[in-house]
Amino acid sequence: MGWDLPRVALIALLALLLLAAGIQDARTREIGNGKNAAIALLAPLWWWACGLSPWPDMAAQLAIGLGLFIVFALAFRFGMMGGGDVKMIAALGLWLPVQPLVRMLVVMALAGGVVTLLMLIEHRWLRPRDTGGPVEVPYGVAIAIAGLLTLREPIFNQFPGT
Repeated sequence: MGWDLPRVALIALLALLLLAAGIQDARTREIGNGKNAAIALLAPLWWWACGLSPWPDMAAQLAIGLGLFIVFALAFRFGMMGGGDVKMIAALGLWLPVQPLVRMLVVMALAGGVVTLLMLIEHRWLRPRDTGGPVEVPYGVAIAIAGLLTLREPIFNQFPGT
């Protein structure tokens, strides 16, 4: 059983994009649109490499991505999440089958709680004189961690023909 070079290359690209997005969010509290666009635009190549059929497989992945965008756009609307975070989650939804996606969302929520706790600790104890407003949580870090952990799962790719 040899390596499937297109799939390995696409997963490596996705991992690098997630890592870069997480680092950028930690540094600047923003995730560049280019990174999110690249994640989304590489998904159809992933589908092709995995042998997905246009109907219903690709349509289902598009519906998942759109559904995630709508749900998390509501979180953005209420100030609970940044726009880059919403786009990153939706873009990842284009890559992941339902079962790994649900696990990724659970890990993302747990990692987000840890990141939030660390930001609160930093804000309150390490910088007690900094009272310049609410704590900005780089949630893209949690999304990137969850995405990277999901990519290393053996059941990540449950598409037909794999």
